[in-house]
Amino acid sequence: MKSAFKSLMLGSALTAAVALSAVAPAMAQTVQPVQMMQPAPSLNLSAYGEVKAAPDMATISFGVQTEATTAQEAMRDNATRMTQVMAALRRAGIAERDVQTSGLNLSAQYDYVQNEPPKLRGYQAVNRVTVIINDLTKVGTTADAVVSAGVNQIDGISFGLKDPTVAENQARQMAVRALQAKAQLYAQSLNVQLAGIRNLSEGGGYSPAPQPQFAARAMALESRDSTPVAAGELTVRIDITGVYDIAR
Repeated sequence: MKSAFKSLMLGSALTAAVALSAVAPAMAQTVQPVQMMQPAPSLNLSAYGEVKAAPDMATISFGVQTEATTAQEAMRDNATRMTQVMAALRRAGIAERDVQTSGLNLSAQYDYVQNEPPKLRGYQAVNRVTVIINDLTKVGTTADAVVSAGVNQIDGISFGLKDPTVAENQARQMAVRALQAKAQLYAQSLNVQLAGIRNLSEGGGYSPAPQPQFAARAMALESRDSTPVAAGELTVRIDITGVYDIAR
């Protein structure tokens, strides 16, 4: 019995050893070093296109400021003058949809004397309006009309385009041509071939150009001529970035 038991144990040990020797090469074959993929060589370039365009609309922001000893009186006086301003805008041919209240403020006004507590002087009311003018020939006359009606603050004027699509598309075409030319120049200088463009992104675009602010007092109404306003030109710019693959 002992001899049979020893033979059985020896046989089992030999079987386990054979099994392990068969598994070991398989395990060795499955553990392989990871091969890192090298990124394809590429050119990352940027370019832009600019187009000059004459504006066809203007935006003016102005306000009516009033002061009185009480808040109610300041608001009432302001409302009276603003009503006159709105009527002047209608007479100037400005549509109601092109007039928008952009701010309404009421604040207490104090006098300050050194070593004394602030003394209430009264209240100040300010009503601000933004007006879109679609006929540039009416910009000066509209400004004069609202000042005559009671406007005593003009915050600024800006010119823009009603539809910038045409100018933007022209700028896009110029930007793409500039990007292509730059990519070809780099490829020739590096003595490589371009395989195609992998990615293209766009930035920039049209935005109205604000003009310097001017005060209402600068709009003298002593002459019959309207306030001169020069629209100038707008710059529409499109910025693009492209990634070109280089042929291996």
